[in-house]
Amino acid sequence: MRSKIWANVMAISALLVVAVAVLMQPAVADNARWGSNYFPNVELINQDGQKVHFYDDMLKGKVVVIDLIYTHCVDACPLETARLVQVQKMLGDRVGKDVFFYSITIDPKRDTPEVLKAYMDKFHVGPGWTFLTGKKADIDLISKKMGLYSEPDPNDRDGHTPSILLGNEATGQWLRNTATDNPRFLATMIGDWMNSWGNAKNQAPRPSYDQVGAFTLDEHDGRYLFAKHCAACHTIGHGDKIGPDLKDIASAREQAWLYKTIQMPDKMITDKDPLSLALYDKYKQVNMPNLRLTDEETKALITFLKDPSAKPAVHETGDKASAEKPEHGAGHE
Repeated sequence: MRSKIWANVMAISALLVVAVAVLMQPAVADNARWGSNYFPNVELINQDGQKVHFYDDMLKGKVVVIDLIYTHCVDACPLETARLVQVQKMLGDRVGKDVFFYSITIDPKRDTPEVLKAYMDKFHVGPGWTFLTGKKADIDLISKKMGLYSEPDPNDRDGHTPSILLGNEATGQWLRNTATDNPRFLATMIGDWMNSWGNAKNQAPRPSYDQVGAFTLDEHDGRYLFAKHCAACHTIGHGDKIGPDLKDIASAREQAWLYKTIQMPDKMITDKDPLSLALYDKYKQVNMPNLRLTDEETKALITFLKDPSAKPAVHETGDKASAEKPEHGAGHE
């Protein structure tokens, strides 16, 4: 059974590699399709109050990472921004030189340059990443051209999906992905794929497939869930990050409070829970995202927080079997 599953995974991986290879082929000859005649050159305003033009100043000749956010979001935006902060740190000083990050608000009425600058500070955003606002009609036009636009839906309070557009304007390479993906994978996509693997020669050789055994993954394992949903903002035993260090949190807080906080952090604030409000103020009023976690996922996270040293549920099998740890262990950078 395991060999059959592994064969299916390998087949899917092979198809993905072929698809990406086709997508990532430099399109210099056809670049006019994705140049100044496609992307609008509308005016935006950055967090410092400076006016910039979308195509001329932000895209032309650059490798870019673009997402849509709004600072009052209590759903995916906080995790989206925190995840990209992880990616920014992995790319290091290339951000602002080889790669440029842009976050554009979809709520320009409230997200003034001053509000955006304060938001950047809350999330420890580094240099080379610009936050922008502007006229709503212009932002809607940009988001439609980028394929990131979401039609207004009264039943969806979030109003958008946590996606990013990765692009190299000079070569015509463009790729859409989720902004909450594994940070190491995102850093590889941005740092290597978008410049046709120009930096790959500087990397250490990676093991071949025959050196790696099959693996199983329990997506409801607390360690995996912590790495996926929490590690961008929290550590366990390595100090405060965007949010508090969660070492011993399961014994320090009542389980009912912890359960509600994980599942409905926004409701805890609107209901004026005293402890939630105190933590909200202490950590610069960063909204903890409501990720719509199930009861099973919430219980698994709490179980992990009670004993982070428990054996992880991700394993390699075969002659080279070893435990596979999530990205950055338990939230350590």
